Amino acid sequence: MPPFRSLLRFIRATPLPNTGSVARDLLASERTFLSWARTGLGFIALGVALEKVEALAALSPTLLHLQDSRTKLAAGVLVGAGSLCVGHGTLRYFSTLELVKQGKFRPNTGGVTLMAITCIGIAIAGSILVIENEADKAREKAKEEGTQVKI
Repeated sequence: MPPFRSLLRFIRATPLPNTGSVARDLLASERTFLSWARTGLGFIALGVALEKVEALAALSPTLLHLQDSRTKLAAGVLVGAGSLCVGHGTLRYFSTLELVKQGKFRPNTGGVTLMAITCIGIAIAGSILVIENEADKAREKAKEEGTQVKI
């Protein structure tokens, strides 16, 4: 049992006096951390699902027209972005805890900017993948019909 108790001491925070809005601020910080974690896990799940769809497409090429390298890259980006979200949320939570102990607060402008850029980048990359996929389908159809397609 001694190793478990030492681990528990490492994890357990020292009690803080609940003056002013300390408890409310820390509980809000925990909810914010959970939001970052949910967002990150959502990105990770989407990346894993995309990888599974790509594997399904490999089994049945007529079912989906996905190209191996692009979907692997997209899945990797989503998993990476999700991991960054979880990491940022964790760092943000602990830095906010220390600042609240000092009676200070730092707005999360960096995290919000990073999340906005990430989401916009994923949306643009996803749009490009969809457009390229449709163009590939049109080229294949034209090749089968013996005509040319201008794209």
